[in-house]
Amino acid sequence: MEYRNLGASGLRVPVLSFGAGTFGGSGPLFGAWGNTDAEEARRLVDICLEAGVNLFDTADVYSAGASEEVLGQAIRGRRDAVLISTKTALPTGEGPQDWGTSRARLIRATEEALRRLGTDYIDLLQLHAFDASTPVEEVLSTLDGLIASGKIRYIGVSNFAGWELMKSLATAERHGHPRYVAHQVYYSLAGRDYEWELMPLGADQGVGALVWSPLAWGRLTGKIRRGEPLPAASRLHETAQYGPPVDDEKLYDIVEVLDAVATETGKTVPQIAINWLLGRPTVSSVIIGARNEEQLRQNLGAVGWSLSKEQIERFDAVSAATAPYPYFPYRRQEGFARLNPPIV
Repeated sequence: MEYRNLGASGLRVPVLSFGAGTFGGSGPLFGAWGNTDAEEARRLVDICLEAGVNLFDTADVYSAGASEEVLGQAIRGRRDAVLISTKTALPTGEGPQDWGTSRARLIRATEEALRRLGTDYIDLLQLHAFDASTPVEEVLSTLDGLIASGKIRYIGVSNFAGWELMKSLATAERHGHPRYVAHQVYYSLAGRDYEWELMPLGADQGVGALVWSPLAWGRLTGKIRRGEPLPAASRLHETAQYGPPVDDEKLYDIVEVLDAVATETGKTVPQIAINWLLGRPTVSSVIIGARNEEQLRQNLGAVGWSLSKEQIERFDAVSAATAPYPYFPYRRQEGFARLNPPIV
């Protein structure tokens, strides 16, 4: 397993990390992902650790905290061998303090996460969304205090817009607060919007990407192809409305190239889609999920080999999309591109 520094921090993370969204799954979204109990979760953690995957990602909204609870049970007795990443900010109830990143909410959410996880510290706490109703200075000063108390060690964000992340980083710099070192983002062959603004920001500011849904919400598994119906067991039947939008025709074009490269390499479609991400700038770790041992072992096969330059060029071509304004001039006009060359 390869390890990379998480952004500009000294925290070294595996290039593959495990997403615990299937742990304790319940409800229309997480129940469709899976319902892994503590015994099976422990087995999956065993396999991850054997392969060198020691970073496990969860969130307080995953099955109303059940994911954190099951993960805590699965790592019991080996806390020092793992890194825990969890997230907070999204609503967990109907009360006024049950959502957002106010000082009161952050402190309470951290304490509750620690209890569910059965630990006294969190390696990486990420804000699951930007809270426009709370001053950035209040958020950062609270996180600073939680770090000083030893309850969290590093901080990051998830699904922030560029201006939200940059404002937060500038405020941290101005007041001497710890900086965000991670941004958990959607990025895949079927969804490359991360590249327009967030990737250049991450490269410039030392913020590493933790990639969620590298298989485009289950669309790059190799089971979805042009002219064929969705498999009966696909979770897209129930969860497509929750995930990132994907243009069907572009998806089919991408899958056809994935199929061709799979034949050339002897690798599976998911392994190739994940491996492509590992070569992209600013990516620190790709979060893989699995409902069972077979899926996990297959995803772990995405490391230890590389795509050829020619194969990467084919993927770049088939997955390319027109950049939205104000980014398209920098891709189309020489003068703009000279001022801001693409990140490679």
